[in-house]
Amino acid sequence: MILEPLPRADGALPGPVLTEVAALYAANREFFELSGDFPDPAHITLGQVAAALADELAAPGSEVLLARSEGRLVGLAATLAHHPSGTDPDPWIGLLLVDAAVHRQGHGRRLAGLLEDGFRTAGRTGVRLAVLDDNPRGLAFWTAQGYRLLRRSQDLALGRPCRVLRKPLV
Repeated sequence: MILEPLPRADGALPGPVLTEVAALYAANREFFELSGDFPDPAHITLGQVAAALADELAAPGSEVLLARSEGRLVGLAATLAHHPSGTDPDPWIGLLLVDAAVHRQGHGRRLAGLLEDGFRTAGRTGVRLAVLDDNPRGLAFWTAQGYRLLRRSQDLALGRPCRVLRKPLV
């Protein structure tokens, strides 16, 4: 698996990349039904995905990375160098998506590991993320990767109840 930054030309995504990413989002209908990020998770549009990616990249220190395996887009991760509140020292994983067609094949674990390695190489000592309370599969995935509960909270975007998890990187 290789990670590459989301390519942009004059501030916009190249059409073929946007189409690939939109297909990845659409493949994760179950997650987006839980999250409420899109009005109709059964019909996620290119424009909605472009807007969601622009929102991900709007925060200082944010990055969207594409995960490819054998040239195929299998996942995406959005990260933040620092939480927007500025109250903690750790980077954050804001979103990790794996194509539903290849779930349970280790791509999510590898993608999370590559993100952690990148943060570790940058001298970071831990990483945080939030899992929506109504996402038990997400919580099971992240705890299996060694993330532990720090606190219960609400997400900044929509005020949804979530659990903030942290994994030490030392």
